[in-house]
Amino acid sequence: MFKNRAQFAIVLALTSLLLALPEVSAETWRLNEGRDWEAVSAKGEDKYLLAVTQIKKLVNTGQCKAAKEALEQLEKDFPEIAGPDLDAFIEAEMFFCEGKFVRAVRGYDKLLAEYPESELRDAALDRQFYIAEEFLAGRKKTVLGIFEMKGYAEGIKIMERISDRASDAPIAILAAEAVVENYERRGKFNEAYYKWSEIESQWPTDQISKDALLGKARCRHATYKGPNYDGSNLVSAKTYYENFRALYPEDAEKIGVDRILKQIDEQLAYKQFNIGRYYQRTGNKQSANLYYQMVLDKWPDSKAAEMAKKELTK
Repeated sequence: MFKNRAQFAIVLALTSLLLALPEVSAETWRLNEGRDWEAVSAKGEDKYLLAVTQIKKLVNTGQCKAAKEALEQLEKDFPEIAGPDLDAFIEAEMFFCEGKFVRAVRGYDKLLAEYPESELRDAALDRQFYIAEEFLAGRKKTVLGIFEMKGYAEGIKIMERISDRASDAPIAILAAEAVVENYERRGKFNEAYYKWSEIESQWPTDQISKDALLGKARCRHATYKGPNYDGSNLVSAKTYYENFRALYPEDAEKIGVDRILKQIDEQLAYKQFNIGRYYQRTGNKQSANLYYQMVLDKWPDSKAAEMAKKELTK
């Protein structure tokens, strides 16, 4: 048996031939020589379905060689479905079935580039999407034929190509979202922030605008390193969260935006208090007092305000 879902690759490929049809009915359809869809006869349909069933069994037991032979026999028995695009797809599928994902992706790329109008185009994109997901999940890639490293970069590259090729199709958006989610999961919040901005610009739907606004707020907040570092991202995060609360009050309540804004205020207040403490340590009491007073004026309910008040009373 093969790891993950690789053993289902050929089965899904055959299914994609049917899903590419104008309509799915009880009959099996295929292209004739004039590139028009025609129904397979009842007898032919039985033979076709039997062949598919046999291929399923071969794939489920991990017999890729036998599955390839069965596929080639299927092409001979049903020459109407044969063609250079199908040959290219089957070759890529074999690499996929064997777990050779990088070579499989190249095979699908070849099909997509040389046969852009192929009915197998969507199936190839789906296959690439699955491979990219595997790499984004941490699947390793062999480099220079020796070293193994996690294929995050490879997964992102594949997803980006899918988004470019699929344009406004749902899989294009899913690919872009997979990239930004991976960035966030790995703590690459700056990259995620700019990816959210790109997604929002390219697909400005209501749902994406909402997700992007929250994503940008989350990423900007996550990049704040502490009171000794620049706080401009905190200010940006606060603005994004406030806008989100104003536009989507119910969603804001569910995810606790008020609590997050309170946390940001505490961080901003403590940063200013920390600056005041620095001036106090260096003997510049006047500047220190100015910062302490600023904390009291702008964030009177914060913990930093309590500390600033104590320093001022001294």
